[in-house]
Amino acid sequence: MADASRAPDPPAQPAMNHAPRRSWRHFEARPLAGALGAEIHGVDLAQPPGDEVVVEIRQAFLEHLVIFFRDQRLTPQQQVALARRFGEPVEYPQLKGLPDCPLITPVIKLEHEQMNFGGIWHSDTTYLARPPMASMLYALETPPWGGDTLFANQYLAYETLSERFKKLLAGLTGINTSTKAEVSKTREDRLREAGAQLKALVGEHPVARTHPETGRKALYVNVGHTSHFRGMTVEESTPLLEYLFRHQVRPELTCRFRWEPGSLAFWDNRCTQHNPVNDYHGHRRVMHRVTLAGDMPR
Repeated sequence: MADASRAPDPPAQPAMNHAPRRSWRHFEARPLAGALGAEIHGVDLAQPPGDEVVVEIRQAFLEHLVIFFRDQRLTPQQQVALARRFGEPVEYPQLKGLPDCPLITPVIKLEHEQMNFGGIWHSDTTYLARPPMASMLYALETPPWGGDTLFANQYLAYETLSERFKKLLAGLTGINTSTKAEVSKTREDRLREAGAQLKALVGEHPVARTHPETGRKALYVNVGHTSHFRGMTVEESTPLLEYLFRHQVRPELTCRFRWEPGSLAFWDNRCTQHNPVNDYHGHRRVMHRVTLAGDMPR
């Protein structure tokens, strides 16, 4: 007979190892942290990868959520061609790409600048009705120190919540805006500098979305864009959102990548967040980004 005075067992927590150890035929994948991320070694992306290699890279991308390649030499055209093997490249909203390659968005911080682009935890452009599936960011120039990018696993952010909390989230829709007060300042400043016409973009998405390829649920709010819940005021939404914003970027849910010229990151925007660390004032950082079209979150 059970002891009624005994406290109930705590709910089981998911394993923090994000992917099983496995061998790949065409490259080596070295996990970067327990939560997510892996460096891929043995692939020259300047040479169009064969279909079998693309299939394995795609699988590693889905298992590790963000994958990294080092010592690559890619022209803008080669980067776009590579991206096409995994999805449909699209232009960044309201911002022009390179003149000779408009699907490449330059992400630049110059020596005299203090603010970096997107320098806050976020998922890319969740203020769109169909946010991007993924992004590929390629480093051309990097500072002698600093300028790392943090990534956070939003599968684990959701799975480490209590069952009662998950039931609460199941009925909530997040309102995401491109003009969320202070946190949008770096993006808006860059758009103004580029002469873009600024307008408010708003996307409504489930707070917990289901990944269309893996079937796993991921937390899908972010401090960069989510302002409140549908049917609730900002004031009513703020306490719950602030908890989620803290929870979803706990250190044990993250990895950190140190950039070098020739590094490329390929991340899944549907189940990760990222944060470019702004700690390299007085130095130049030049990156090229390709964004891949996504679906409507469900």
